[in-house]
Amino acid sequence: MFHKTLLSLVGGAMALALLSAQPALAQETPPDEGRTASDDASGAIRGERVLPGRIGGDRNARDRRRERQQEQERPAAPTPEETVAAAQAMLTTAGLDCQVTEAAILGVTAEQQVTYEAVCASGPGYLAVASTPPQTFNCLELAGQAETNRLRDPAADVGQQCTLPANQDPVRIIAAYAREAGIACTVDQAAAIGRLEGNLVYEVGCTDDDGYQIEHASTGLIKTPCWARALENATCRYSTPEENLKAWTSVLAGTDAAACQVVEARKVGTDAQRLQVYEVKCSAGDGYFARVGDTFTAQRVHTCADAAHIANGCTLTAPAPAAATSEQ
Repeated sequence: MFHKTLLSLVGGAMALALLSAQPALAQETPPDEGRTASDDASGAIRGERVLPGRIGGDRNARDRRRERQQEQERPAAPTPEETVAAAQAMLTTAGLDCQVTEAAILGVTAEQQVTYEAVCASGPGYLAVASTPPQTFNCLELAGQAETNRLRDPAADVGQQCTLPANQDPVRIIAAYAREAGIACTVDQAAAIGRLEGNLVYEVGCTDDDGYQIEHASTGLIKTPCWARALENATCRYSTPEENLKAWTSVLAGTDAAACQVVEARKVGTDAQRLQVYEVKCSAGDGYFARVGDTFTAQRVHTCADAAHIANGCTLTAPAPAAATSEQ
């Protein structure tokens, strides 16, 4: 009896509440014209269809909530300053002289070690892997090796490369090395080309002039002109044979051979004073032997006639015809 009375009271209260609410609903939302029984059955209220699952949330909504929760729980990404500090710590630990001015996180290795790229205030940038101890890779060397591999096979997989703009400008960095080595030309091309006895070697191309190779040794920068490398059966990417020959104008300047327009040259050997001996053929007249020092300028020259007794004499220049002798 008590339960029936309570239910009757609750039901009556709900009915009164619904009746009192109807005028307000009618004022806020005009009745829909053309409303059908199917609309009522489908749950269309105030011109809006109730989609399945809206009450209580559907699976997509739950997934979105879960994703938002995971994002909130995920550690915040490091700030640029924190990334620079982390890269600086690794390069310092690796013993590299680099003041990091910019850094980026490139990803993680298969061993879940974070890989950083760092730009240095001077010199090349680096890739650094957060291993123990840190592994570091010179951006210039990576780019130079990639260029070499692509020359052999345009479709070659060149591996991870540096991507920050400052690390993709080898001319800017290597031209500074060229100036430090005393190379006065305008550098228009540059690359790291490999290692010599562990020392990284760079090549620079000069605008309308012969280029150089620069060895970055522990004692300093060692420069070698491309004309000299060409006579040792090596090649420079950025210098032409014509530029190699043109360089002899500077080599022979101030000597008796200064007027020689060199059309061919060869390396003869090294003399007792450790000067490099070369033979040059001129476009006109006699050729010369030139003894060249560390500054790649001729210290002494000999005409081919005077050098007949040196290393079997000149071979590029045809010998002068023997003087005619009168018969007695």
